[in-house]
Amino acid sequence: MPLALVYSRARVAIEAPLVTIEVHISNGLPAFTIVGLPETSVREARDRVRSAIINSGFEFPDRRITVNLAPADLPKEGGRYDLAIAVGILGASEQLDSSQIVKYELMGELALSGELRPIVGEIPAAIAAREHHKAIILPPSNALSAACIKHVEVYSAESLLQVCQHLAQSPALQALPHQDPEQEQGLSSSLDFMDVIGQQHAKKALEIAAAGQHHILMMGPPGTGKTMLAERLAGILPPLSEEEALSCASIHSVCGATLNPTNWRQRPFRSPHHTCSAVALVGGSSNPRPGEISLAHNGVLFLDELPEFNRKSLEVLREPLQNARITISRAARQVEFPAKFQLVAALNPSPCGHYNDEKMRSTPDQILRYLNKLSGPLLDRIDIQIEVPKLAKGSLQNDKLRGESSAVIRKRVLAAHQLQLTRQGKLNAQLNNRELSTHAKLAPSDADFVERAIEKLALSVRAYHRIIKVARTIADLEGQKDVKKSHLAQSLSYRAMDRLLQNLHNL
Repeated sequence: MPLALVYSRARVAIEAPLVTIEVHISNGLPAFTIVGLPETSVREARDRVRSAIINSGFEFPDRRITVNLAPADLPKEGGRYDLAIAVGILGASEQLDSSQIVKYELMGELALSGELRPIVGEIPAAIAAREHHKAIILPPSNALSAACIKHVEVYSAESLLQVCQHLAQSPALQALPHQDPEQEQGLSSSLDFMDVIGQQHAKKALEIAAAGQHHILMMGPPGTGKTMLAERLAGILPPLSEEEALSCASIHSVCGATLNPTNWRQRPFRSPHHTCSAVALVGGSSNPRPGEISLAHNGVLFLDELPEFNRKSLEVLREPLQNARITISRAARQVEFPAKFQLVAALNPSPCGHYNDEKMRSTPDQILRYLNKLSGPLLDRIDIQIEVPKLAKGSLQNDKLRGESSAVIRKRVLAAHQLQLTRQGKLNAQLNNRELSTHAKLAPSDADFVERAIEKLALSVRAYHRIIKVARTIADLEGQKDVKKSHLAQSLSYRAMDRLLQNLHNL
């Protein structure tokens, strides 16, 4: 039969739409044409496929070959279609049984020798194949990652010849057993809150942030432990659910990262340097790829030295902080990446790093210019703002100031998470205004107390709601059913940046 159909998968953001590869062989002058909106890397498959077929011991048809990648309006890129094109040619030239080919989805880049090389995006492809009840054949490293997906038949092949032998059932490949990832990871002893001496106020604020998934900003002079505290936040967060783990694995897969079953449920922690561009932070380019905020999906994004980031880079964080997703629009396409991350930011209170002490070398105007790199709308979206001061003399040798371990704090965080999920089905930071009025209803006197504080600090309505959300989390950690004035007062105490800016404007 001069026509063969082979199924493969494209890569569009973190989706894997089906691509049907139609191969037709007809009489005429020898030619090899690929149509269906292929990019340069796909058109170059002609030479790779020809050499791979010949070096695998098959005959390359000396006729007119037309390969159509459908749908025709979907851009195709990369070497992921090489294997499917080669198998399609062998099927159309009747060197393989075409009825066996349609049972599988094939992906893999071919070397000139016929060896299979890895692709990117195997996790979304495996998930899509599972939904359509298809088996999938992948290069070895991709197959090991895809085998972590439940209820999908995954085959690992090292070469085109192995794939052809499997389709001819002489010998057949064996489906990889499901790789059951570890359900929960233990805490790393090298990243424990006990390593940070003192700073109990900051540790408590981070516990509240972890319990309610609130964004947090830490402000203080150099060397007070801001970075150490931020790096230990991920260690007190609950493990990823299976759905969250699959979402994270899909994002990292399209960036070329191999899934590791030993850290399957571990929340990601991303810490980009302050010189990173807006595109590197939120994603983009002509063929959109995930940025740091998407790589931190369901985990922690730590931005150290926050005012040193380019202002344009910081301002693009506004929508993802609010909507938990980022939409990237280009002339040719529009894609959406998930970006439900927990922001942890750190900064010095002034260009010289100090404020209100003997080392301060900056004037109030210089400090204001430095802090004005952070816009009001961005600060509005950060729930908790705390000061991390210098340690008092003699603190470094006092082991009693080390406080509780991450394991102890994590138990309280897990209990608070479970309480919130049982009560409202989501964490406090994700509550909308209507849900907040139901699950964090305030007494009239308490509401008046918060409104007066909001007016004094000149905060927005968004900040008002975030203060109540933090108070709801504080009440949950204490096991209290209702939000009380003490919880609101504690929540209001976590507005250090607002107070600093107000003091500077009053000078």
